[in-house]
Amino acid sequence: MKSQLNRFLSLLCALPLAAAAAPALVDVQVFPPDVNLTSRQDKQSIVVQATYADGVTRDVTGEAKLTLGNAKLAKLDKAIVRPLADGATELKVSFGGKTITLPVKVEKSAVEEPVSFAKDVIPAITKSGCNTGSCHGTARGKDGFRISLFGYDPDGDYQRFTREQLTRRINLAVPEESLMIEKGAGLVQHSGGKTFGAGDELYEAVLRWIKEGAPADVPNRAKVVDVQIYPRQSVLEGKDAKQQFTVRASYSDGTDRDVTTLAVFMSNNDGSAKPDKAGLVTAGVRGEAFVMARFDAFTVGSQVLVVPKGQQFVWPTVKENNYVDTLVHAKLKKIRITPSEVCDDATFLRRVYLDIIGRMPTTDEVKRFVSDAGTGKREAVVDELLKRPEFTEMWVMKWAELLQIRSSDQALTFGYKSALQYYDWLEKQISQNVPVDQMVRSLLTASGGSFENPAANFYKVERDTLKTSENVAQVFMGMRIQCAQCHNHPFDRWTMNDYYSFAAFFAQVGRKSGEDPRETVVFNSKSGGVSHPVAKKDMPPKFLGAEQPDLKDRDRREVLAEWFASPRNPWFAKNLANIVWAHFFGKGIIDPVDDVRVSNPASNPELLDKLAAQFTDYKYDFRKLVRDICTSRTYQLSVVANPSNQDDTANFAKAYVRRIRAEVLLDAINQVTETDEKFRGLPRGSRAVEIADGRTTTFFLTTFGRATRETPCSCEVKMEPNLSQALHLLNGDTVNQKIQAGGVVRKLLKEGKTNDQVMEEIYLRALGRPPTKDEAAKLTAFFTEGKSADQVLNDIFWSLLNAKEFVFNH
Repeated sequence: MKSQLNRFLSLLCALPLAAAAAPALVDVQVFPPDVNLTSRQDKQSIVVQATYADGVTRDVTGEAKLTLGNAKLAKLDKAIVRPLADGATELKVSFGGKTITLPVKVEKSAVEEPVSFAKDVIPAITKSGCNTGSCHGTARGKDGFRISLFGYDPDGDYQRFTREQLTRRINLAVPEESLMIEKGAGLVQHSGGKTFGAGDELYEAVLRWIKEGAPADVPNRAKVVDVQIYPRQSVLEGKDAKQQFTVRASYSDGTDRDVTTLAVFMSNNDGSAKPDKAGLVTAGVRGEAFVMARFDAFTVGSQVLVVPKGQQFVWPTVKENNYVDTLVHAKLKKIRITPSEVCDDATFLRRVYLDIIGRMPTTDEVKRFVSDAGTGKREAVVDELLKRPEFTEMWVMKWAELLQIRSSDQALTFGYKSALQYYDWLEKQISQNVPVDQMVRSLLTASGGSFENPAANFYKVERDTLKTSENVAQVFMGMRIQCAQCHNHPFDRWTMNDYYSFAAFFAQVGRKSGEDPRETVVFNSKSGGVSHPVAKKDMPPKFLGAEQPDLKDRDRREVLAEWFASPRNPWFAKNLANIVWAHFFGKGIIDPVDDVRVSNPASNPELLDKLAAQFTDYKYDFRKLVRDICTSRTYQLSVVANPSNQDDTANFAKAYVRRIRAEVLLDAINQVTETDEKFRGLPRGSRAVEIADGRTTTFFLTTFGRATRETPCSCEVKMEPNLSQALHLLNGDTVNQKIQAGGVVRKLLKEGKTNDQVMEEIYLRALGRPPTKDEAAKLTAFFTEGKSADQVLNDIFWSLLNAKEFVFNH
């Protein structure tokens, strides 16, 4: 009977397992949302994307059924719509039982649009790579020929092509023998090699322009005002999965154009998602990428997530404390990552104390918190810490770094008195919980004497108009626009026009000395401008990425300040929310926090959008935003990874180990050893986070990367551990001397505490937890080696202050 049962089980095991049910289709999207054809040669490519219940998307363009309502107005060439006659119709797209209808409008179907140097030739040159920084777009050019980087100066490029080396670069008599054609097609020696093939779209665009006489563009030609890439997000399953993208440009005359074949595609992670020249992306290894398309002065991008094929993933039941967790989990579900467990109470308390107030919890605070059986104790301690003055001190320090509060050698430029007054003003703003938008408005519109109105020091720290505009963009919007000073930004949307028009807001800031020569009086001079170095004209003030305002004889800075914290500025709230997030997680949702650009996208854009929306709803009260973050489950996760998130570094599926910043670390050492420091301008015993002047420092603070405040860059604060730091802790004066000077062990022994009790005390002080049984057993053995208890305990204390568990927040 037993042998028959075994044979039955063997046969049963040999049967093929039933295939898992395929995820259900939940949505079908068609891109772009409409079709507008405005010339005989116009076209529009269509992309159909299906989304399934497991979050995976598929490009089903080739499987979908496309049907035009009126085949006399337009025709389908596979998934490309081309015009036949003027009129309006619709395109029906069907897949998986779902049907989507797109409006189709055809105008000027019999009109062949004239060729344009800026609209047709420059895109062909850019697509071919001729005007990149490694070719003719470099500042010195290449092989005796220079054109503008990525075509930022089309008028100048026209002159170079048509007026330099006449009859060679363009040959109107025999267009096919023009150097533009022969070199690009690889027909003659060309150090750049073959960049397009005879007969292809790029070749024909250049050749047609020369055949038509290489005409210059009319002055009022239509210009690109926007570029869109579709789809905006894809989740590809398995290696070699594919997704086609389509790119459409909108012009100032109201028309649009499919520029997919003219856009330059790139990815920030070719290993996970690599696009070809036509915009077809192929999935690689598991990971996340941002696929970008550059056309004209615009760079746009789309998030592409790649997950393993056939992975059996079941999302566990995980508590969500608030919207932070909901949006973090939504991303983790897409990429099939399970978040870590929540950290224990002792770890949470130490983490939240260091993050919110820059202090270690005391032994009594640790014991009381750990022994509390209440369910809402974590929320309660966050609320308590937000009310403490140390919270203000922490954020005054961070804002002082952003605003570069650092005295100079010359008291008449920005002396110590000015630095101290500026710092005190900042401390008052934050301690009184002045909304951040109001504080920023006060800085931007500051006028009067810098002694009477310390906010005016904003224009005393930096006096150069261009540098001031760069700092404003970087600090308050997270954007590094410096590239656009010399050429259009190669990896973002900002042009030279944007750069100089934004700088024009600060061109009329006047400065003069006060009665005290150390004081600067800031005023509106009502005159002055910023000249564009290429166009040679004075640029009118214009908001970044927005409209040109009507100044109405107002102070330009007041107009800018009104826009800054308004819904018309999409970057202000996002940037500040991202700065706050990065403080508590060690990295921003956009990272670095002050490098916001298309080619450095948010790891979780939905989360950043929601944080910004909440911050705005809170009237820019960032204490409320801090509470949302610190009470979320995401903030409270353990650093211990699970198999699914062990390699994750961007999606906040686990807590990240962070070295404690220099000021907080020095304060922590002073706190646990019961010692103090004396800093310039502060009474003995003050904390390092209270230092007003960026020039005030110590060897310890410099070694551990305290910001010099010479620039507003987030990179000023050095958080990376290095050998010098380790050697200073091991062999330097700080730890050894403070242990002896504070005499903590000696005091505890005099109080009658046992060796075990003292050991527990110093563990609680340094690490926020008692020693484990294993640690206690190993350390107890040292008391039998002939050394005094005082010496052994000090050695243990020294080893704890050198431990990674002390130096890092975790």
